[in-house]
Amino acid sequence: MNIFRILGDVSHLLAMIILLVKIWRSKSCAGISGKSQILFALVFTTRYLDLFTTFISLYNTVMKVIFLVCAYITVYMIYVKFQKTFDREHDSFRLEFLLVPVTGLSFLENHSFTALEILWTFSIYLESVAILPQLFMISKTGEAETITTHYLFFLGLYRALYLANWIWRYYTENFYDQIAVVSGVVQTIFYCDFFYLYVTKGRDIFASPP
Repeated sequence: MNIFRILGDVSHLLAMIILLVKIWRSKSCAGISGKSQILFALVFTTRYLDLFTTFISLYNTVMKVIFLVCAYITVYMIYVKFQKTFDREHDSFRLEFLLVPVTGLSFLENHSFTALEILWTFSIYLESVAILPQLFMISKTGEAETITTHYLFFLGLYRALYLANWIWRYYTENFYDQIAVVSGVVQTIFYCDFFYLYVTKGRDIFASPP
């Protein structure tokens, strides 16, 4: 395991913790897309089924469990505990536009036609587009709380670091996973769009509410 992978995991974990702390402290999930969080929970669920079949390392197991727990706590707080603060009107992205093509692609393009492998592939493809409902929500409302931008920043940093991880592994281990790399590049492009909006429009969009 290289430094880019570790830093990527830390950035990913920080993003999830930032979001959870934001919801808990403010007692509100305003500005957060519940649909994106459902998709991320689905990503972790379908990707980490190997927890029941394969032990890689203590680090790997602990991180997977933490990601799963954080994802489902986030969904619970949005749809149950603080549901009255959830902005359903603006969180209107139609998930079938993502789930249907991702499901079809995972059956057509995978490493092997087995249940676990198809579900893993599904999680990789889905993660690449899971942030779209959140970005769509921001584009509809025209603003986002500062804390939400921190969350998106660390998610974007996680993807950038994983790209560096894949480049490192290609040159040091001759390892290349086309499905993971292509999906990661697609996902990073979406975050580049977010960073572009942040740089060009700054506080006009990404501002704390009064």
